[in-house]
Amino acid sequence: MRKDYNLEKRKYIIGGIVVTIALIYIIRLFMLQVVDTDYRRHAEGNAFLRKTQYPSRGLIYDREGRLVVYNQPAYDVMMIPREVKDFDTLAFCQAIDITKEEFDTRVARMKDRRYNPGYSSYTPQVLISQMSAEEYGRLQEVLYKFSGIYVQNRIIRQYNYDIAGSLLGNIREVSATDIANDAYYKAGDYTGDLGIEKSYERYLRGEKGVEILLRDARGRIKGEYEDGIYNVAPISGKNLTLSIDAELQAYGEYLMQNKIGAIVAIEPSTGEILALVSAPTYKPSTLVGRERGKNYAKLVSDKYKPLYDRTIMGVYPPGSTFKPTQSLIFLQEGITNLNTLYPCYGGFISGKLKVGCHAHPAPIAMKPALATSCNAYFCYGFKAMLDNRKKYERTDEAFTLWKDYIVSMGYGYKLGIDLPGEKRGFIPNSEYYDKYYSKGRWRALTIISVAIGQGEVLATPLQIANLSATIANRGYYYTPHVVKEIQDTIIDSTYTTPHKTMVDSKHYEDIVEGMRMAVTEGTCRIGEIEGTDLCGKTGTAQNPHGRDHSAFMGFAPRNNPKIAIAVYVENAGFGATYAVPIGSLMIEKYLNDTIATNRKELEKRMATSNTIIYSGVKKH
Repeated sequence: MRKDYNLEKRKYIIGGIVVTIALIYIIRLFMLQVVDTDYRRHAEGNAFLRKTQYPSRGLIYDREGRLVVYNQPAYDVMMIPREVKDFDTLAFCQAIDITKEEFDTRVARMKDRRYNPGYSSYTPQVLISQMSAEEYGRLQEVLYKFSGIYVQNRIIRQYNYDIAGSLLGNIREVSATDIANDAYYKAGDYTGDLGIEKSYERYLRGEKGVEILLRDARGRIKGEYEDGIYNVAPISGKNLTLSIDAELQAYGEYLMQNKIGAIVAIEPSTGEILALVSAPTYKPSTLVGRERGKNYAKLVSDKYKPLYDRTIMGVYPPGSTFKPTQSLIFLQEGITNLNTLYPCYGGFISGKLKVGCHAHPAPIAMKPALATSCNAYFCYGFKAMLDNRKKYERTDEAFTLWKDYIVSMGYGYKLGIDLPGEKRGFIPNSEYYDKYYSKGRWRALTIISVAIGQGEVLATPLQIANLSATIANRGYYYTPHVVKEIQDTIIDSTYTTPHKTMVDSKHYEDIVEGMRMAVTEGTCRIGEIEGTDLCGKTGTAQNPHGRDHSAFMGFAPRNNPKIAIAVYVENAGFGATYAVPIGSLMIEKYLNDTIATNRKELEKRMATSNTIIYSGVKKH
């Protein structure tokens, strides 16, 4: 019998069609059930409502155990767009006290995947965030009228001490970038923004939980699914104990009213920061609740830049607070000794070059030079080092060594504080001057101003305070940090490892003596505190844009020091005019918990003085 090849071919064709159809169905089912999450969400959404359970954010205490930051309940209005039916928009807007235009804007932004990458009409979306208990109470009475709307409990921050805005930071709603960078976040979540809230976010935020509720055929909630056995409880964030003394911080902000600048106070023996005052500042409570956006915009547009943390971001010429570093280098390198005398008859003079100085006895040795802040002494010492051909073959070789000493004392690079945004300041190197002046075309006289903390030298108030702590410790420092303890967590060894400078500890005692003399008989006399043995160094930093900056660094007591401090007040003139009094009042407050009666007038004058008027920025 002859075989029918056409029938044979049709068999394979029909089989192929059947297989193709089967593959299409399989692929479509795979797409619907695995790839297309909207279908799965729709299917689950018909039967379940998954409510995120937000954890309690970690609490923040100060070093004395005072509660600084805590939580209070807030309420987010959630919308499941697919379930919104027969919606009376005007009645809803009236219930939550917003306009229809604002409602439409919020809905449009919620549906815009540029701002809300995880948007799905089947899942809950944030419509209104951080309603107060009073606002929630009004809505709750009429909530049953609005299908597809429910209220989600969460927390917002509250403050027992409404201080340290830049230090504490705040929390804000996550952005599309936050969501893309961390799978923990979903649209409508909150994250730390600035300060401690940002740098310790992973400890503070905790772990979210979920509550699964069962719906009936009409979408009404019938209770927990399987009596809640599939619910996941949230895990609270870890509590933080700061090294900050809240009372000292508040006092520093009181003294820095109507001023631009910074105060940094450090415990030398640990590197723990006792106060971190940036002025002008802002109250962290203004960035809580539904007014956050409006208040944040005001801070951004403020001419005085209160969001700019000058303690770690401000870079300034350190002025004469830099001179102790020069003394230490000269002693270590054998350039000078305690009996070396340099002339000062109106300043440092070399040919046509003159660096001015104020009246004081001359010639002068190192300790009196520190006490009187003699510019000439440090310029002559710097020149003697860079021009010394018996020790160094070239100027750039000597300067590179000088720079290495300065870096070992904490300048020129970030110190590594546990806060976001720290700047490194600037210490020039030989390559910098080679590029600027041409190689071999510069010498000590070309860059003489760096010897007195001017010229290209820039430092943050944190670095200046750290130098004070280093001198207090006689040659070493700990990385400054603001968090003392994390609940159930071992602190990173970064903050417990000492950093030794390139200068032998024996030379520091001479610097301490010179800084003590500055208080007893020199430029810091106004800062003397009875019974404390305060050691200090003034700084009057030249400012090409206006009035000079007032600076001070010091520590107390002289032996076994408990506090080291730096104060920098922009456009405030001589160091002794503002920075020294403010620094000594801070030290007295910390050590004695009160201000002596005979210094009350000084305290009042510092707190009520206005130096912003000298800044070139008109007051609002």
